[in-house]
Amino acid sequence: QVPLVESGGGSVQAGGSLKLSCVPSPNIVSVECMAWFRQVPGKEREGVASLERSGDTNYADSVKGRFTVSRDKGTKTWLLQIESLKPDDTAMYYCAVQTTRSLCGINWIQRPYSSWGQGTQVTVSS
Repeated sequence: QVPLVESGGGSVQAGGSLKLSCVPSPNIVSVECMAWFRQVPGKEREGVASLERSGDTNYADSVKGRFTVSRDKGTKTWLLQIESLKPDDTAMYYCAVQTTRSLCGINWIQRPYSSWGQGTQVTVSS
């Protein structure tokens, strides 16, 4: 069973918006922290945003003010609201979670994550 399922990606014009969702499988319990990453073929994976157990959030400088990470407690879904999309935002977007609290003390970009999704593609045209 896929531990996390992302959705909401698509093809949009620059300036548009998208809302990505990350739904955990029933096997995923007690998530302590999570993050969104993105990757373009041939490039390193880039941390986009994180949501910590405390509710604190972290964002890459390139997305601050445009991306918002949150959790819908009712549906137990993590969300990434993306505004003012740019062509440079084109990438496969992945969500990742960590269920071990102590590991969430590591910097959100460098920490290991216990489960990953398969990604949802975001394509932004100019």
